[in-house]
Amino acid sequence: LVKCANESAGKKMGTSGSKIGNAHLKWAFSEAAVLFLRGNKKAQDYLDKQTKKFGKGKALSILAHKLGRAVYFMMKRNDVFDMNYFFRSQ
Repeated sequence: LVKCANESAGKKMGTSGSKIGNAHLKWAFSEAAVLFLRGNKKAQDYLDKQTKKFGKGKALSILAHKLGRAVYFMMKRNDVFDMNYFFRSQ
């Protein structure tokens, strides 16, 4: 879920008050992120790195968002999950 930006002529005027995104999908991918961490050393290391930067709650949300994007592109490209590609930035 992201907040809507209220901008005009390059000037930011805050947010428009509501959020963009599906709360049910955010919940589902948050649950998937927790299950993804079980017994997955690479994922746990990634979460530890993000936790140092952003805190535990935000780090889990970042991982859930990353999983959501991975699932989207897997479905779009009709491809299978590749752990090395998922953590390629490390």
